[in-house]
Amino acid sequence: MNETRILVVDDEEDLCEILKFNLENEGYEVDTANSAEEALKMDISSYHLILLDVMMGEISGFKMANMLKKDKKTAKVPIIFITAKDTENDTVTGFNLGADDYISKPFDPAELVARVNANLRQYQRMVEKFSDKGPDASEEIQVQDLRILVNSWKVFKGDTEIRFPNREFELLKFLAMNPNIVFSREKLFEKIWGYDYVGDSATVMVHINRIREKIEDDPKNPKILETV
Repeated sequence: MNETRILVVDDEEDLCEILKFNLENEGYEVDTANSAEEALKMDISSYHLILLDVMMGEISGFKMANMLKKDKKTAKVPIIFITAKDTENDTVTGFNLGADDYISKPFDPAELVARVNANLRQYQRMVEKFSDKGPDASEEIQVQDLRILVNSWKVFKGDTEIRFPNREFELLKFLAMNPNIVFSREKLFEKIWGYDYVGDSATVMVHINRIREKIEDDPKNPKILETV
């Protein structure tokens, strides 16, 4: 029996039921909430993934995501935004808050299930890697003034710690572990998101740009993370 738990947060009750039906058919355990306020009363840390609408009542999906990412108990829970807001600024805002994926309404239920599956597999791989207590538990990668503590999931620029959402950290770590190698967007998409991921490969560049803003002295003239 699949013990993976998913929380759907959307103010459209019919949509919640549709998502619950499709995901339960995949074997997931699914709970629903019709507002951020209702969801925040639940044990968020017990879920393996959250499907979160943006346009809700007093507490929007963006605001709820920001609250969850600031709490150590829930910071690593993957979030997929499901929303009618699909402009580039909305997408960047979502990823900047630590979202792992972004799906626009209306959507194909089969595509949504595929994305959920891919994100959960990626998350599980990351959990397995970072739970390793072996001899490489303190592995560190140094790139100029950047230090990446692989199994502590931390990044420092000089003495300042930089916060990275799950996917950004995994992407930065992969590139740092493979210096001086050119990767196409498609290859990065395959390595970090999974070969069967069905999202837009332009997502890769959104994440690259977000990483540059955090690690480069001048993001417009990058010295660490370059485009060839």
